Amino acid sequence: MKKLIPIVMIFIVIAIVITIFLSMSNQKKMVVIHTGNNAKVPVDITLNHFQDTQCGMTITSKENSAQVISPEGKTWFFDDVGCMVLWLEKIDFKEQAVIWVYSHDTNKYIDGKTAWYSRIAKTPMSYGFGAYEAKQEGFIDFNQVILYMQRGENLTDPYVKQKLLGK
Repeated sequence: MKKLIPIVMIFIVIAIVITIFLSMSNQKKMVVIHTGNNAKVPVDITLNHFQDTQCGMTITSKENSAQVISPEGKTWFFDDVGCMVLWLEKIDFKEQAVIWVYSHDTNKYIDGKTAWYSRIAKTPMSYGFGAYEAKQEGFIDFNQVILYMQRGENLTDPYVKQKLLGK
């Protein structure tokens, strides 16, 4: 009888693992790349169903989200402008990419290359770059966002956070 207990336990563990894998396979798959966007327009994302290409986080809000579209019409999604900029540095087509960012002031996707950015926005990955259509005092352009991200000068750096927010 004592010899049967370990064998029964092994079968129970195997059954649990199989059940977990089967239940995971029935769940909806997360969208990381959307194909066929030849018009290069922002994709209407379904919240909690799209995943950030850079950090892997689920996109739970359009606010602060971004989309990058390749010349071939593939679209990648991001929950934070900072994640998008980090990812852009790794791709070959960054000069030809169409970039959409969700605007805080107009609540719609706007051209990320012509948008203006706050450095103190509350963003999912805490980089702090919030997109706006209209320029305001202290806002920076897209090229400056890239430069600050390359240098690591964003709200994830305690020194920068202290300087910008006084915290």
